[in-house]
Amino acid sequence: MDTRDAIQKAREMGVDLVEIASNAQPPVCKLIDYGKFLYEQKKKAHEAKKHQVTVSVKEIKFRPGTDEHDYSYRMERAREWLQDGDKVRAAIAFRGREMTHRELGAKILKKLTADLVDFGEVEVAPKMEGYQMFTIFNPKKTKPEGKKQAAPAPKPAEEKAEKKKEPKKPAPKEEVGQKESDEIF
Repeated sequence: MDTRDAIQKAREMGVDLVEIASNAQPPVCKLIDYGKFLYEQKKKAHEAKKHQVTVSVKEIKFRPGTDEHDYSYRMERAREWLQDGDKVRAAIAFRGREMTHRELGAKILKKLTADLVDFGEVEVAPKMEGYQMFTIFNPKKTKPEGKKQAAPAPKPAEEKAEKKKEPKKPAPKEEVGQKESDEIF
C-alpha cells in the first residue's frame, strides 16, 4: 500500500500509522492507537521489573581473633542471607603483626565454609586482597517443591477390593486377665 493511502486510511479510522520494521523491504507499518500502544509497553516493562529478582551481596567481617560467640552470630546472619537468596562476602581484616598469621584467617573461613555447606556454595575461594582475606558464597539452588514426584494414588475401586480381601483380625491378648486398654503394641 502506498504511504499516502496508508496515512489517509489511518486518519479515517482515527488511529495512528506506526512504523514497526523500517529495515524490511518494504517497511512494515501498523494502524494502531499509539498512546494505547505506549501505555501497554510501559505496563509490560513494569510487570517485568516487578518479577525481576535482585541479588545483593551482604558482607560479614571477622578478625583473626574473633571469639566463638561472635563467629556463631555472624555465621547465623550469613545463613539467613543465603536462605533469602543473597550472596555473602566473608572478609577477615588483618592489622599489623596479624599479617604474619594468615593461617588463623584461613582457618576461620574454612570453618565458615563447612558450616554453610548446606545453604551456600563457594563462588570465590579464599584469597588475599591487600590486608583482607575474603571468600564469596552463592545461595544453593533449590528445586521447586511443586515438582516433586509422588507415587500414584491407588484408584478407589482397587482400595475397596484390597479391603475386602483382608479381613481385620483382633489382636491376641497376652494374658487372660489383661484388659484391652492395657495392650502393648
